[in-house]
Order: sequence, then C-alpha cells, then structure tokens
Amino acid sequence: MKFALYLIGFILVALIVSFLIPTPGAGGDPERNLPWQIEVDGQGGSTVFGLQPGHSTLADVRAALGDDFEVAVIARPDEIGAVEAYYNQVALGFVLARMVVTLDVAPETVVAMRERALKAQHMESTTRKITLHPDDLAQLEQARVRALAVIPTVNLDEATVIQRFGQPAERLQVSEKRVHLLYPRQGLDVVVDGDGKELLQYVAPRDFALLREPLRAGGGN
Repeated sequence: MKFALYLIGFILVALIVSFLIPTPGAGGDPERNLPWQIEVDGQGGSTVFGLQPGHSTLADVRAALGDDFEVAVIARPDEIGAVEAYYNQVALGFVLARMVVTLDVAPETVVAMRERALKAQHMESTTRKITLHPDDLAQLEQARVRALAVIPTVNLDEATVIQRFGQPAERLQVSEKRVHLLYPRQGLDVVVDGDGKELLQYVAPRDFALLREPLRAGGGN
C-alpha cells in the first residue's frame, strides 16, 4: 500500500521552524527522539521516537507522543482504506512535524468499521476521511503500528537529509524535483520534493518491502 497517497489531505502550509538548530520550547528533551535517531536490533526491528514499528500499539503511541491526535479511516474511492492516527503537530526532539501513524488493521475489519462509521468527508481530491464509531476507536488502542510518516515543518534538501541520515542505499529519481532516498537497513524512505513538503516514512526494516515494492511497481510516486 502506498502510504504517501493517504497523506495528501493532511499536508498543509508549513510553519517555519529550523530542522538543524534546536528550538526552545519544543517540549521534552530536544536531543532525544529526533527523526535520524533510529536504533536497529539486528533482527529486523527498529526503534524510532520511542516506538517500534510492527510491534508498538496505538496505546504506546499515545504514551510516547501524547493524545492530541485524530483517528480515522483514510480511503480513496477504489480502496478499502487505512486506519490512521494524525498529529497536526508533534515535537520530535527539537523538530516540529506533522505525523501520520498507520495502524495494522485487517481489511475486513476496516470494512466493518466503515459500515459503523459516524460520517465521511472529502479531503484533497476524492480522498475521504471516515470518522469512526467510539466503540471502534476504543478497540484500536491495541492495534499495532504498521508505519510512521513524518512531515517536517521546514523544507529539506537532499544534502541536509544525507548529512543527518547518511548516504542512502538507493536513490530513486521520480521527477525533476522529486526523489526517494531509500534506507532499507533503517526501514526508512525519505521523499525530497522541490515543489512540496518532504516526507519521512518509517517501517520495521523487515517490512521495508511495504515502502519499496509500490515504488518498484509504479515507477515511483
């Protein structure tokens, strides 16, 4: 599934906040849980922002990053959709960002949730945000995190990304101004976009195909 496709409606005009220089008042320890601080365990797992993609639950996300998020099914017309928790703003060390947490929910469960949903509204283009029933929201607390997507509030360039994350294992140019920098060992895809907002997508390294295979099949997005 192309996680980035679900993010279109969430990416708004960015706040101007430094990505490289600590910002006073960002909250917590400004030198911890930064986007480039990824720990790998050598067994296909990783830890970033105090969370383990593929293992941590929505309850863990709440404990680590706070409960100021909204949970909904985000779906295009031709797809069942994905269950996502969206932070409009979260402090990741001294970096402020928007974050989308994609939960690992079986398709049949998503369908059932959509049938019980309270309402649906259109977002960017034809993408819809479907508000879930309170009973379903409560059950999602134990749903595992499939992927994390971070949209920093400042524009990045490729040199800055490489400075912080190192040289990528693969560089996939998809247009004149859009490139994917792939870090399979860390379970990370950084999308650098000269015309839009940058996007950092994290999965467990063992699940890197979730990020790479859609790019291989579609020639990049």
